[in-house]
Parts: sequence; structure tokens; C-alpha cells
Amino acid sequence: MMVAVFWISFLLLAYIYFGYPVCIRLLASARPLPVNKSGADQPKVSILIAAYNEAKDIEATLRNKLALDYPREQLEVLVVSDESEDGTDEIVQAVAANAPFPVKLFRQVPRQGKTAGLNMLKQHAEGDILAFSDANSEWDQQALKALVSNFNDPAVGYVTGKMVYVNPEGALIGDGCSAYMKYENWLRAQETLVGSVVGVDGGIDAMRTALYQPLRADQLPDFVQPLKVVEQGYRVVYEPEALLKEEALSDGSSEFSMRVRVSLRALWALKDMKHLMNPARNLLFAWQMISHKLLRYGAFIPMLTLAYAALYLAPVKGFYALAALGYLAFLILAWSGHKKESSGETLSAIYSIPYYFVLLNLASLQASLAFLKGEKKVVWNPRKG
Repeated sequence: MMVAVFWISFLLLAYIYFGYPVCIRLLASARPLPVNKSGADQPKVSILIAAYNEAKDIEATLRNKLALDYPREQLEVLVVSDESEDGTDEIVQAVAANAPFPVKLFRQVPRQGKTAGLNMLKQHAEGDILAFSDANSEWDQQALKALVSNFNDPAVGYVTGKMVYVNPEGALIGDGCSAYMKYENWLRAQETLVGSVVGVDGGIDAMRTALYQPLRADQLPDFVQPLKVVEQGYRVVYEPEALLKEEALSDGSSEFSMRVRVSLRALWALKDMKHLMNPARNLLFAWQMISHKLLRYGAFIPMLTLAYAALYLAPVKGFYALAALGYLAFLILAWSGHKKESSGETLSAIYSIPYYFVLLNLASLQASLAFLKGEKKVVWNPRKG
């Protein structure tokens, strides 16, 4: 019995992190569906930003959008302040006073969260395309052009860009959460070639305004809105030339808190959109959702059962003893990464990757427990944990 538990757990983990990527890569090579991009048409774009107490970052974010290489007459920026109390509103108004195109502030009172704020902004948006930016997101100057070029293809309804993590000085970082994003971005590139991506970034996205559907305040717009686009028969694609630079969180506790919040809302989103995991509806996309999202969020289960089975079988056969030792070594590296980070050391890949892998799965575990208890997150704090 324990032998079966060991191998089922091992094979399931191997499928989640290696098997699915290999399968999606083979499928993308066998029958690619490239996007028919063109920069000739530049429709009007409304950039939507939800902010809560973002005085530290909002001016830089707005000036970043004002510097985008896109026709001025075809742009507007709409900001919703979710009852901010730190001067965010005044900063937005100051920037708007001298902006080369409309920058409009809307105040949401009482505080209702990002999703409700985006629903409000959509009602005031004049663009044919809605673009979504976080209040601390710095886009590459050509990012909007790259995003919008995908809408030349009438089958495309939603586009997500590429997030890269940088240090406070703006330089790219190479390990840990950055390695995770490289893995995710590669998967999105393969999924685009087979039809649609399953997950998007949220800090650099765009969609056709006509496809926007108002969401409940407790729904995660970065997850549910793209799925709503797929539900309407359109593609959700990844644009690697649309770059978003975001400062990596400086400590694991902040990253962990953020991942728990995101994972919890994603689990509720999976529940809301579970009909898209019905193979009878769309076999390919159902397989993608189950493999890339449902199984990924539940990967902590085979991780735990694998550890238990390896320890149980270790006295029986040398192979299982080696497996248990390997598992223990991986956890020791993760714990060492945590301790080194806590003491302010820069982590090499041998520590940061196991550390971040364990952190993600522990966040999924905590989020799953909260989900089973019926907890929901509606309002948010700036991305600092």
C-alpha cells in the first residue's frame, strides 16, 4: 500500500511540474496557433489602476504611463482610490493637472476592494481596449504597443504581458521568485501556441472593452476575467515583448502573505469557473486548467504523502531510504535559504529555488485551509505583505 502511495505521489508531482510542461510543449510544436499581430491599428486605450494607500509608488507609476510610446490622443488613465488615507488622491490630482492626456481620479467610498473599483472604472472608460496596471507597476515604454498589436487578431480577447522581478536599483534578479516567473512565462508562451493561457499576471494586461464582465467584489479579476473571455469564445494570449518590471519583495514573510492572499482568491475563482474544467465543454482548456491550476494549487498534498511514504518505507529498502534523504536534503536547503534571507544574505540558486518552492506550497496549504473554512479576501493592501 505504501509503495503505491509513494509512486502515485511521485508521479503526480513529476506530472505537475515536468509532465504537463513537456506535453504542452509537444502540442505547441505539433499544431501551433500563432497570433496574427499588427501594430498598424492603434485603438483608444483606457489604462485602469486601482490604488489603496499607494502614495509611495503612485506618482512613479503614473509618470511611467505618461511616458508610454503610444499616440497621446488615443490614451487615458483612470485611477480608483479605494478610500486611500495617505495622500494618494492628491498625488494623482497633481500629476493629472499637467498630463498630456486625461488622467482621471475616482474615489471609492466605503472601501470595497480592487474588483469593485475596476467595475466602477469600466463604466467611465472611453477606450476600445482596457489595460490593467497595478499601482506599483512600471511598464516598458513599448509595452502598450506590444499588448495592443495582438488585438489585430479577431480571435484574441485578452492579452497578458511578461513580468520580471528587479532589485531596488532596477537590475534584474536571477533566482528564487524570478526563476519561478521564468518557468511561468515559458509555460504561457507554450499555452498561447495551443490556444489560450490559463493564468495571467494582472499588472500588465489588456482586453477588449466589449468583453468585460462585471465581477463580484470577492472575485479575483486577474484570474476570473480572462476565464470569462475564454467562456465567450475568445483567446487569452501571452505577449513576451510587453515587459513589466516589479520590485521583488525583500523578505519571505511578505512574499508568503501575498501568495496566501492570491492563492485563496484563485481557489474561489476555480470554484466559480469550475464548468471550464468540464472536458465535455472544451477538452483542451479543461486539461490545461486542471493541470496548470487545480493540481498546482494542490501539489502540497502529494508532497506530504510522498514524504510520509518515503519515511515509512525507508527501513524496508535502500532506494526509499535514499529518497527520504533526498527529500530531507531539499527541505534543509529550503530552511537554510529562509535563515540566510532572514540574516540579510543574498541567496544563490541552490538555496533560493528550494526555499521559494516550499514557500509557494506552504502558501497553497494555508490558502486551502482558509478556503475550506469559507474565508474570503475582498480588500487588499499594497504589495508589501
